[in-house]
Amino acid sequence: MRRRERNAAQRLRSTVDALPTRTKEAMLRGIDSNRIIVGAYVDPESGGICPMLAAHRNGGRTSLASFARAWDAYTNASRPRRATRREVHTLRSLIESSLARQDLPAEGSIAELAAQIRAERAEFARCEPTGEEVEPRIQIRRKRQQVPYADLLTIAEQALADGGSWERRGEPDRVEP
Repeated sequence: MRRRERNAAQRLRSTVDALPTRTKEAMLRGIDSNRIIVGAYVDPESGGICPMLAAHRNGGRTSLASFARAWDAYTNASRPRRATRREVHTLRSLIESSLARQDLPAEGSIAELAAQIRAERAEFARCEPTGEEVEPRIQIRRKRQQVPYADLLTIAEQALADGGSWERRGEPDRVEP
């Protein structure tokens, strides 16, 4: 029976997720400072290098052959050539989103997450130079009004404390206490 092939973009994403954090960070630095190619490790004609070599030269010493296969499959490389802007942008986005997913908490209640956000905002406010702090706002569609982000967190905490939940009940983006 023939094995079903995965989507090339999904395969690249899975391979990027499997890379160690230091390699992902090194690859981002390498993408910024080098000409990136597809279909080969090094291209002497264009002076370009593959993303894995770029990571290696920036401190991400990892040998992962599946990355090279996934990268070449995604770019449909039949010969060495310079990577397009779209291909490099996609790789950068995959790496950045993979790093961001690593930083997300595994579990926790909304109240714990709200407390963590408040603590981070307070720490950020202490680091700010003198000046006015701008309150981020979220658009609520029903009333077409701006609600401060901190107020939205308070509303959500109160709704959960009162036994309510986030529900639609026929009205978009509304919290029922």
